[in-house]
Amino acid sequence: MEHSPHHTGTAQGHEHGRPDDHHDDHHEHPHGGASWSMAVQATLHCLTGCAIGEILGMVIGTALMWGNVPTMILAIALAFLFGYSFTLFAVVRAGLNLKAAFKVALAADTVSIAVMELVDNGIVAVVPGAMDAHLSEGLFWATLLGGLAIAFVITTPVNKWMIGRGKGHAVVHAYH
Repeated sequence: MEHSPHHTGTAQGHEHGRPDDHHDDHHEHPHGGASWSMAVQATLHCLTGCAIGEILGMVIGTALMWGNVPTMILAIALAFLFGYSFTLFAVVRAGLNLKAAFKVALAADTVSIAVMELVDNGIVAVVPGAMDAHLSEGLFWATLLGGLAIAFVITTPVNKWMIGRGKGHAVVHAYH
């Protein structure tokens, strides 16, 4: 009778039959770091939610002729809401209950969204005329989209560093 040692069930994850346990290798070696590809994917995931929330908030605030501060607060709040919701939806779909999924989303996205929002809103705040631009003006869209692009470039290395240490989006990979 032949028994192979890899069927003993000692490897975490394999006994649960998760198809992409190979992603866990990136997290067991904190000083080995994460790949740039993994960091870019995590940042794009975060950017998608942030961009939807940010753009929606800026459009709503501008269309309602709100002042700069309430518009930025709405945009930031919606960026966090949409950013978290993308992760929340994915991990709930993977089988986590809502409370556990919310904890995973907070752990996975908080720093990434915060960096992205700080950079993006900082750029919008410092570009002359951007805060007063209307929806129909190129300056509004160029500053908003340019800020998101710069935020992506700055946030990607932050996510790479965090994932390499088992933080940020690293906590989500167990549920993909």
